Amino acid sequence: MRILYIEDDPFLQAVIAKRLQEEGYAVDSCTDGEDGYAYASGQEYDCVILDIMLPKRSGIDVLRRLRAEGSRVNILLLTAKDSVEDRVLGLNAGADDYLIKPFAFDELLARVRTLMRRGGERRDDRLVCEDLVMHVSEHTVTRAGDHMDLTTKEFALLEYLLRNAGLVLTRAQISDHVWNNEFTYDSNIVDVYIRYLRNKMDKPYPRKLIQTVRGIGYVLRKEPC
Repeated sequence: MRILYIEDDPFLQAVIAKRLQEEGYAVDSCTDGEDGYAYASGQEYDCVILDIMLPKRSGIDVLRRLRAEGSRVNILLLTAKDSVEDRVLGLNAGADDYLIKPFAFDELLARVRTLMRRGGERRDDRLVCEDLVMHVSEHTVTRAGDHMDLTTKEFALLEYLLRNAGLVLTRAQISDHVWNNEFTYDSNIVDVYIRYLRNKMDKPYPRKLIQTVRGIGYVLRKEPC
């Protein structure tokens, strides 16, 4: 899943972005409201973590503009102001949740996960395709009852495939959501990790779930009988 983190403190930005990446998220980050708005309006994100106190354009301005343009992205507002009025201002502007600084990373992570589950079926914690079952919050995957040991990136890739089961995904789409801007589209990183997943979740079983759509990308669906 892909997150945008807008924070003007470079040290905090680097630490939080790194920890989110370690949890399997693809993370874009920037340090001012103008760049934050450009990112949020020009790319597809699953969640935006937005600081209120930003240079060039405040977090509230970014939030209001995104909502006015019809954006429904999950937005978690970060604020160093703990008055009721400030929290109400953010929520009325369209924030889905808020978190007061300083915060514990575990609480930030829990709030991000909660926001991603609020979107309905697409955000379900339990994802299923045939006999493949993923519990997102528990970070577990089983197939036919067998536990599967996946790396962080393998898990993130499989989660994206499961949330879009039945849809053909291009390599660019997969790269955007799982690796963000870490690799160019001509990199073979997607193909490499698809192979890793197939070796673990398809190769030992008679029915294959990851299908190649030649010239386009991949789709998660059961192999025809």
